[in-house]
Amino acid sequence: MTNSRIVGRFNTPYEDPLNKENDETSIDLELENAFFQTLDQDSKTPKKNHTDPAELFIFPILRKPFFPGMAAPLVVEPGPFYDLLKVLAKSDDKCLGLLLTQSEECDIYKTSFDELYDVGVLARILRIIPMEQGGAQVILNMEKRFVVKKPIPTKKFLKAKVKYHEDKPSKSKELKAYAISIISTIKELLKLNPLFKEELQIFLSHSDFTEPGKLADFAVALTTASREEQQDVLNTFETQGRIDKALSLLKKELDLSILQNNINQKIDATISKSQKDFFLKEQLKTIKKELGIEKDDKIIDKEKFEARIKERDVPAHVLEVINEELEKLSVLDIQSAEYAVSRGYLDWLTLVPWGLKSDECHDLKHAYKTLEHDHYGLEDIKQRILEFISVGKLTGGIKGSIICLVGPPGVGKTSVGKSIARALNRKFYRFSVGGMRDEAEIKGHRRTYIGAMPGKLIQALKSCQTTNPVIMLDEVDKMGSSFQGDPASALLEVLDPEQNCEFLDHYLDVQCDLSNVLFIVTANVLDTIPEPLKDRMEILRLSGYIMQEKVEIAKKYLIPRNRKAMGLKAKQVEFTKPAIRFMIDGYARESGVRTLENHIKKILRKLAMEVSKDLEKPKKRKSKAAITKPHHVTVANLPKYLGKPIFTSDRFYEQTPVGVCTGLAWTALGGATLYIETIKVASDKTGMVLTGQAGAVMKESAEIAWSYFHSAIHKYAPGYTFFEKSKVHIHIPEGATPKDGPSAGVTMVTALVSLLTDTAVAPDLAMTGEITLTGRILPVGGIKEKLVAAKRSKLKELILPKENERDYSELPEYIKKGLTIHFVQHYDELFPIAFPESV
Repeated sequence: MTNSRIVGRFNTPYEDPLNKENDETSIDLELENAFFQTLDQDSKTPKKNHTDPAELFIFPILRKPFFPGMAAPLVVEPGPFYDLLKVLAKSDDKCLGLLLTQSEECDIYKTSFDELYDVGVLARILRIIPMEQGGAQVILNMEKRFVVKKPIPTKKFLKAKVKYHEDKPSKSKELKAYAISIISTIKELLKLNPLFKEELQIFLSHSDFTEPGKLADFAVALTTASREEQQDVLNTFETQGRIDKALSLLKKELDLSILQNNINQKIDATISKSQKDFFLKEQLKTIKKELGIEKDDKIIDKEKFEARIKERDVPAHVLEVINEELEKLSVLDIQSAEYAVSRGYLDWLTLVPWGLKSDECHDLKHAYKTLEHDHYGLEDIKQRILEFISVGKLTGGIKGSIICLVGPPGVGKTSVGKSIARALNRKFYRFSVGGMRDEAEIKGHRRTYIGAMPGKLIQALKSCQTTNPVIMLDEVDKMGSSFQGDPASALLEVLDPEQNCEFLDHYLDVQCDLSNVLFIVTANVLDTIPEPLKDRMEILRLSGYIMQEKVEIAKKYLIPRNRKAMGLKAKQVEFTKPAIRFMIDGYARESGVRTLENHIKKILRKLAMEVSKDLEKPKKRKSKAAITKPHHVTVANLPKYLGKPIFTSDRFYEQTPVGVCTGLAWTALGGATLYIETIKVASDKTGMVLTGQAGAVMKESAEIAWSYFHSAIHKYAPGYTFFEKSKVHIHIPEGATPKDGPSAGVTMVTALVSLLTDTAVAPDLAMTGEITLTGRILPVGGIKEKLVAAKRSKLKELILPKENERDYSELPEYIKKGLTIHFVQHYDELFPIAFPESV
């Protein structure tokens, strides 16, 4: 059972709001006849003075209380209250009591008097209108207040003895003043909130100021006060207190209406201004069109696209697509979504630099000067780039070339790419493919998707506005793959000179010639690059820098560049050469120079702070010459800026003990020395244990070395038994670092021979090479890095596989200087070098 918004009128006869046509429905005839008869009697005969019953059936209401003097509808749903309504319809007084529940969440079918307020209103039934879905809408006339005196027990319904309250007429001037104040407030409220306009006007025209109690009840019923506040007014029998509370609630309602009206006025003003601006702009646009000052947006777009086409040498197949799309654009509404898609497509088609090329520079002197200016060392890389340029000079341009620069981090792969672009006078565009998982990043999205865009290659052409830029694909060894596709496979078409002349981007959907693009690919390692992709590239290795190269790079490039970035002058900072060498050897041993540069920045920041402090000191205390005195960075004060050295020495042993042999290894960060340590412990069975986080290939190398030495013990350790009743433990130090590869095979054999014969390996000797079961020594990679690591560890004598002699011969002399190299094909040749005293 619910009570709807108050629609009744005060002190006026009830008027039937419904037409007779609405009554012709399937209803309870007995109930309808009884109430039509009641209504006819009420409307045709003068009203009789009904006796108010001493006992009332109670109907609980949930939303808000009703007040005496109003007529209001009440919806009664099918159920026990509807059955009670039928009974009351046949009674003489046709009265019921309305009490508000103390909680709005209360279940009215299970409620008790404890859950109801004590004060309610006596309601007399005027009419019942049955509803099609069941139940009825009953029109009630609220007559007077009552107080529940005593509940009367019944089986189904709530019934109680009640006591009625009659308002006593009062001619007090104070009450009359209150009444006038309420009327005045209501009139103001009427101007702001016309929700109850009709009811207000009728009441104001019939109101009698001599009944301030009814006026207060009416005022409270108008407000949006809470159910508790309205019930509090209903509970107030004293007219003075009731009208005081009513006026307070009415003032709150007026303040709320004023605030709401102000908000609405601001919103209306904003909307009106926006509409006014819109209309004025549209009028101005129309006037400009009529005068020929301004053109339609569609015409502007079309002229822009046509102007771009004239600036480019667009291929015929692309021009055909553009013309078709322009015709389609001309018939589309500019406000439609399809217009925006078509316009975006034409925008990309006409932004691609069809036929536009940069003028290449094939001057070898200029190219060599550029490369020398940007990089120190890397002679083999520079030579290869000059060869490229020479071929381009003879053929009229560099076409179909894909260069892959491989090397550890920080060796200058990206900067080499930029230098190539500068030497050739081409535009440079770089994007990283590391972590890329979606092939659409390469080949573009199809236009059917929202937010579709061309791939990175078309974006590169648009950015450079030339069809022959230098495009660098960085970190190609770190590409991924997912359910969205495999970018590495998508690159196969891009990096194939036979296919990229007809490259098809999914978004443009027209063939684009990429054969004039010079692609430069960078990677740290080649192992993770798919073989078909690796096959399409010419691989150039940047192996890293040795001490001398790093010193020169620091002096010529890193220190001057970062000194300027820190706002320091050359006369304020000075790095001594021994300090640079000590910084490289103790803090930055990696193959590249990135860590070295970071340490130089750290030193310069601290020097900048010292210079700033000197400038802040009073001039009287220090002269200008004293302030500009250079700050020297020396070996002695280097730990002050960088802390204690991170590296002390790569060499664990100045003189290798028995059972230990020094090897050489290649890592992603460059070369490193690798020690193989062996010991034997007593055991019932002969066996071998390998530790040091060795990979699968290195474990196989250990097993091969163990088996080979066992089979050839008579040659290298005659008179010895092969570790009888002993278990040999082979360990590779720095166990937290993963290690793998076959190049430690000869080192492991040598360590085992040293352990068995109790003979130390020759001093300052290191070796590398893969060994087979027959003792043959196979070539390995990373020769330059391994030689750099040997020189850093101050090793003087190296043993290399015979087949690596070609790699050694290509190395610059300053790397070879100070090293004695032995090239061997079989372990028989290595043994006398490692154990000269045993021969």
